[in-house]
Amino acid sequence: MTFRLIKGTFHVKGYYPDGDSIRFQAGDPDNWEKLLGPSVELNARGHAQLRMEAIDALETHFMGFHQPLKYARAATRFLLSGLGIDEVAWNDSSGRVVDAKDGTAGYILSRASEKNHRPVAFVFAGRTRIEDGQEVFLDRAAIKASLNYRILENGFAYPTYYNGLFSDLRSEFDQAVARARRAGLGVWSLDKTNSGFMITNLSTLTERIVIFPKLFRRMSEFMAGGGEIDGFKDFLAKKCEPVLNIPNAHFARFDNIIDVNGGIIKMKAAPEEVMFLDKIVCKS
Repeated sequence: MTFRLIKGTFHVKGYYPDGDSIRFQAGDPDNWEKLLGPSVELNARGHAQLRMEAIDALETHFMGFHQPLKYARAATRFLLSGLGIDEVAWNDSSGRVVDAKDGTAGYILSRASEKNHRPVAFVFAGRTRIEDGQEVFLDRAAIKASLNYRILENGFAYPTYYNGLFSDLRSEFDQAVARARRAGLGVWSLDKTNSGFMITNLSTLTERIVIFPKLFRRMSEFMAGGGEIDGFKDFLAKKCEPVLNIPNAHFARFDNIIDVNGGIIKMKAAPEEVMFLDKIVCKS
């Protein structure tokens, strides 16, 4: 499968980077027009916010909430280090970068932007001899050089798949996740996504429990609105988020793979067994 190679530089100064997203400036902005999907949104500095394909690191600032910061910040540090960004100085809350030696060279491979006008990208550090803007074939061997793969391989993020990710690449990510899980690396040392967990208040969710970030986002949104945990599945059902259970090719909704029983919440499928699909409209 082919992707568009776009050369440029990575930037964090003045931004709020985390373990799965970063700002990128294309050397030739015309290359953004070669991607499928909505037009890429650039800020006044010409920087695009990337959405890194196939990974989801713990949240550092979702709706003012965060997941356990030890692991969330470790993912951010790994990403920045992997891109050669150093001498990073943070503000008092360690959310915003106030200074850094950034602008490091790298490139992305992308086919399209998503609904929020972010390029969905595989991220690579350093330089390549391949011509800027060229279409290139990305295979299972080449994917291992991406920061996406290295982050999963080291347990700094969860796998999170959307339709459009090719099955052979997904298989390579699955193997990296399996090894990281067996070794108890990073998030897998404390993960409660499938074993189950009990939440008494928001601080339990933000400070103690390590779970799949997609589930965290839905739970924090629900609990911030004052919802009791017994109503969580109804809340999810109203969102009507379609998913594919990959092993049995079963189409369902996100609420169908969540179990709430006796105050204990868990996902009934492993994160890598779920593919999130384009949003549909549910009947009321």
